[in-house]
Amino acid sequence: MTACAIETTAEDDDAGKQDGGGGAWPTGFTITANGAYAARLAGAGDALYVERWTLDGPEPYAVPLPLDQPEEPGTQLGPLADGRVLVARRVDGRRTTFSLLYPTGPATGELPLGSVEARGSERLVLLPPSPDGICAYAMCVGPDTTTLWLVAGGAFGPEQVAEVKGRCTGGVWLDRTGRMLALDRRLGDGPVKTVAVDLERGGEVTPLLQITEDSHDRLLLADPDSGLLLIRSDAPSPGHERLGWGVLGSLLPVRFPECLRLDDAAVTPFAVQPGQVLMPESCAVALRIDAAGGSWVGTWQPSARRMGHVAAPMGWLAGAGLWTAGGVLRLPYVTPGAPCGLADLEAPPEPVPVTVAAAVVEEPRVCRPVPLQQAPLTDRKPAG
Repeated sequence: MTACAIETTAEDDDAGKQDGGGGAWPTGFTITANGAYAARLAGAGDALYVERWTLDGPEPYAVPLPLDQPEEPGTQLGPLADGRVLVARRVDGRRTTFSLLYPTGPATGELPLGSVEARGSERLVLLPPSPDGICAYAMCVGPDTTTLWLVAGGAFGPEQVAEVKGRCTGGVWLDRTGRMLALDRRLGDGPVKTVAVDLERGGEVTPLLQITEDSHDRLLLADPDSGLLLIRSDAPSPGHERLGWGVLGSLLPVRFPECLRLDDAAVTPFAVQPGQVLMPESCAVALRIDAAGGSWVGTWQPSARRMGHVAAPMGWLAGAGLWTAGGVLRLPYVTPGAPCGLADLEAPPEPVPVTVAAAVVEEPRVCRPVPLQQAPLTDRKPAG
């Protein structure tokens, strides 16, 4: 199962606006990479607590993990593949503490892991759950440097694993092992460009998206099985960002389908169908559509001309969900009568398919994303 439910803060939203937008919508509901567990802050007002969802059984169910003290609204959560939940709490303004919560009979167990102190104007953000399900990472974002921390899964508490020049946002895993991480980086006043960070080689950085020299290029989602990349860039229309797709390692250009462009609504991808090995055109993509009248779900495949529109279930935790390999979209929801619900939606019939060659001809031709294995380590001139 492939899912994306990146939790952001108001600071992240402001940063996205400064960089030209394109960040993930906040959901407050985070799903493990394998789709087995999820976590969110439940409760209301001053009585917030961590709630863990189990998603891979016959029926979804939630386990509350309350402590003696309620959680703050800004608490960040990261579920692990073994059912524990990583909790990141900001204290003293600059220090963030980390601990693991787990059920122990009628009570909640807590294992403290240590803390990380931000320097100067840095802010700490948890990265999406690692594909290995064991480790968890966070990044401290400063104006000129971003540091990456292993905050769970290490031997001696939080440890710095990489330092990346520039101000980074986003965070997308490119493989199934948790080694390659894509970040959207801005150097000084320059454009935003996605880079790949190799966590097993000391944070070695290589360019990943270089569509044009001046365009803002961000990676929103990646599916390791097929290589499908979901991209937001203003390359085809400077000053106006478009949603596009490419394939990691492909020689074809990034394409920006007209069907993903809605004049009166924001369209944000949040899940990609896994298991489509070497078949990116057949991957189903789920999109959150936000308009003045509310939010609903879009479904689309790269091989199609049109996007399907599906009503979301009542109480949908908007922007959260996952695909099964068989093509079922699972959307979490909460209502007074169903405090832990999971709606299964079959993808609508495929819209009129077109060949990849036709899609390339009919859509704007923009330079391809740089294949990871071909990207030089330094001084690459952007493709034009």
